[in-house]
Amino acid sequence: MPDDDLPQDAALPADSRDVPPDHPVAVVTGAGSGLGRATTTALVAAGFRVALLGRHRQTLEESAGLAGGSTIVLPTDISRPEEVESAFAAVVAEWGRIDLLYNNAGRFGPTGDVDEVEVDDWLASVATNLTGTFLCSRAAFAQMKRQRPQGGRIINNGSISAHSPRPGSAAYTATKHAISGLTKTLSLDGRPYDIACGQIDIGNAATAITAGIGTSTRQADGSMRAEPTFDARHAADAVVRMALLPLDVNVQELTIMATAMPYVGRG
Repeated sequence: MPDDDLPQDAALPADSRDVPPDHPVAVVTGAGSGLGRATTTALVAAGFRVALLGRHRQTLEESAGLAGGSTIVLPTDISRPEEVESAFAAVVAEWGRIDLLYNNAGRFGPTGDVDEVEVDDWLASVATNLTGTFLCSRAAFAQMKRQRPQGGRIINNGSISAHSPRPGSAAYTATKHAISGLTKTLSLDGRPYDIACGQIDIGNAATAITAGIGTSTRQADGSMRAEPTFDARHAADAVVRMALLPLDVNVQELTIMATAMPYVGRG
C-alpha cells in the first residue's frame, strides 16, 4: 500500500498528534503458538491492541481467541517482502500507528555438522530467522518514523543461541548471532526517531517446539540428557515489561532462562 493511502498526521486532531495512545498497538510475529501465543495474551492483558502475524490462519485465530481483547489476525509469510508490507499496512489502516514490534517468529532449521546441512535448509532458516526479522523491522521502523507521536519499540527474540551454540546448530546459531547485530544497529539508528530496540534471549521456555529438551537433548560432550525448562508465560511477562518502558529507557539485552540449564559456566 503506498504511503499516501496510509493515515496522515494532518488527519489527526491537532491536540492528539503528540499524545501516546491509551491502548498502544503491537505486532507479534509467530503469534500462532508457543512464545508468540503467550506474549500475545500477556500484551492484551496489559492493554495493547495486538496484530497477530504467522503462516496459518487457524492457529492465529486460536491465539486471538485465547487472548481476547482487541486483536486482528494477519496470515503472513514474513520471508516474503510483499506479504510483510501488506500486513503492516493493514495494521496502520486498522489502528493508525504501531508502537511495538515483537520479532518472535523463528525456526530451528537443520541439525548436524555443517557439511551435513543442505543448502536449501540453510537458506530457509536465513529467510525466516534473519530476513523475516529484517523485513518486519524495516516496515515497523518506517511507520514509527512517520507517525505522530513519533517512535516506538522493537524487541527481537535472540535466543541463548545468540551467545552460545548447541551442537549441530550452524544455521540456527548463525542467524541468532546475526539478530544481535541487527538489534544493535536498530538501537543505534533509531535514536533520532525515539525508536528503541532491545533483545530478549530465552533459554528453555517450555513450548511444543522445545518439548524434547525436557526429555533428552545433545550436550557439548556428545552425551544426551534432559534439561530443565520453565513456563513460557514468564518470558512473555518479560517482553511486556520491556514493552511498557517509556521510550527514553531501553533494555538492550535481557536473558531469561531455566535456572539450572547448562549455559553459565561449564554446564
